[in-house]
Amino acid sequence: MSGKVRDYPKLAKDILEAVGGEENVIGATRCATRLRLVLKRSNPKAKDQVAALPGVITVVENSGQFQVVIGQHVGEVFEHFSSLVNIETADGSDEHKGTVLNRIIATMSAVFAPFVYILAAAGILQGALIIINLLFTGFEETGTYQVLSFISWAPFTFLPIFIAITASKHFKTNTYIAVACSAALVSPTWTEMAAKIAEGDSISFLGLALSPTTYTSSVLPPLFLVWILSYLERFLNKRMNDVIKPLFVPFFCMLIMVPLTILLIGPVTTMGANGIANGYNFLAENAPPVAGAIIGAFWQVIVIFGVHWGITPMVLANFDLYGRDSFQAYQTIAVVAQVGAVLGVILKAKNQEIRKVSVSAGVTGLFGITEPAIYGVTLRFKKPFIFGCIGGAIGAITASFFNPYYFAYAGLPGPLTIVNGISSDYPMSIWGILLGAAIAIILPVVLIQIFGYGNDAAEKASNENPAKDQELSEASFQTAAAQSNEETVKSPFNGQVIPLSEVPDEVFSSGAMGQGVAIEPADNKLYAPFDGTVVMVAPTKHAIGLRSESGVELLVHIGLDTVTLDGKPFTLKVNDGDKIRKGEALIEFDKEFIHAQGLKTITPVIITNSHAYEEVIIEDRKETRLQQKLFTVVK
Repeated sequence: MSGKVRDYPKLAKDILEAVGGEENVIGATRCATRLRLVLKRSNPKAKDQVAALPGVITVVENSGQFQVVIGQHVGEVFEHFSSLVNIETADGSDEHKGTVLNRIIATMSAVFAPFVYILAAAGILQGALIIINLLFTGFEETGTYQVLSFISWAPFTFLPIFIAITASKHFKTNTYIAVACSAALVSPTWTEMAAKIAEGDSISFLGLALSPTTYTSSVLPPLFLVWILSYLERFLNKRMNDVIKPLFVPFFCMLIMVPLTILLIGPVTTMGANGIANGYNFLAENAPPVAGAIIGAFWQVIVIFGVHWGITPMVLANFDLYGRDSFQAYQTIAVVAQVGAVLGVILKAKNQEIRKVSVSAGVTGLFGITEPAIYGVTLRFKKPFIFGCIGGAIGAITASFFNPYYFAYAGLPGPLTIVNGISSDYPMSIWGILLGAAIAIILPVVLIQIFGYGNDAAEKASNENPAKDQELSEASFQTAAAQSNEETVKSPFNGQVIPLSEVPDEVFSSGAMGQGVAIEPADNKLYAPFDGTVVMVAPTKHAIGLRSESGVELLVHIGLDTVTLDGKPFTLKVNDGDKIRKGEALIEFDKEFIHAQGLKTITPVIITNSHAYEEVIIEDRKETRLQQKLFTVVK
């Protein structure tokens, strides 16, 4: 169950322990919301253990990566995780890296994710300049505009240097050598030489004719340069004397790699990137509704699996070649559609917890980051995600009839970057994007109001018994008045109480999940320990997350390693989002079946947000009875 977390070092340590420790981690990178790990061995239990950590939204295993979705604080967690794992010297042998496709996707993520916000910020500045130019005629001729303009374009102009920094870390080669080689590619002198070659001058290097390819704003040439550099540097380091190595390794690397890139690597990779971009552009120009439908419907599906970085070289190639790109226009509409789906849930849901989570997820969606919306709301209830994909497809198809383009790169396309579609040369572009975005945000809202969002049954039951809700409200008021500074959590079982430190599972015994106890239940039912709401039910039904009306968050994990039973011995009496009354049956389970599988029924009962309270007082007893006081939470 995710929650707010400020102890980033602890979260990083807990994740590392759950995935098998430093020796099991081959590599670690991050993107805008995810910590991406490459592991030697996959542990089926690790996914559930990490997903249950406070501060983790969910875990996705795809493309050979163990992806921990954290959200906006992933940078802080990654920083501390990196200090715990020797990533620079981790084993990078190919046998652990998976398929070629997986390795390509992992590389794109590792290279672009660290500076995507820099590109996004520059894109926002370009969008702001577009608006200012529309409002103030002649502003484009001022020195102020010129200064702001070159600031906004600088990250793109020197993009190869950014790539050199991140790629050198990914390929484990000397960052300064990589930067020196890539800086040569964007040297104004080379740009002038390339311009002369393009005009017909013949310039050669050691008798070999040079190509007029330029490398400002390029992606693949510096990326391949650094990749090949990593092999060359290792080769030289193994064969040179330590005395001359610091000087002559950089010397030979620059002497070999820069000419090799200008003569071969650059022209070939640029041709490849342009070819992919032209292939997409052919589809977008000859069958725009098809291109719009595919991107609008399936872009967020690609985001789920974390492979969306693979499209970056093509998009940047479009801006470099033509100064515009339609992919990001359609991509924006797909993002807007998920924001619309979240808005639909906010309007439809009566459960305050669901609405609260939806508002938070919707805000991040405004900035083009949809993972919290997907994992926290739309995919969680399934229907909103599907409606969002439908809205994205129809919105993008509609926009396709207006030749929609972005004229400034958006690192994170979304509602705030729509202004990047404004251009006097393509006046209908912005109107197409606005119309498509309007459809994308309205259609999911309408569909959710008509068909629901997949969790209406519990709310309907509540609505059919308003007297019960009134009774609950009055009881809550009385409790709050009597105990304004503390709250009591009752026992959900009859059974034997076991100190958390004695639980044979390090994730629980270490206290990483929070304070609490474990209970060896004497019966086969789990009961509600307080009045509140169900905020999480594990897909395998073995664990449930509860939140009291005052905000105490409780995780009850029935048995150890029972996730492997795929829900067979468990019967749910409630659903995610249901309101619960103290003493109400929540889950039935078959103890005998669990024991027959060789598993324990020791059940951790943990206050996962215990850090938010002044003190958690645990009752000192060896046996507990159902609804007997278990904890006292002091606020």
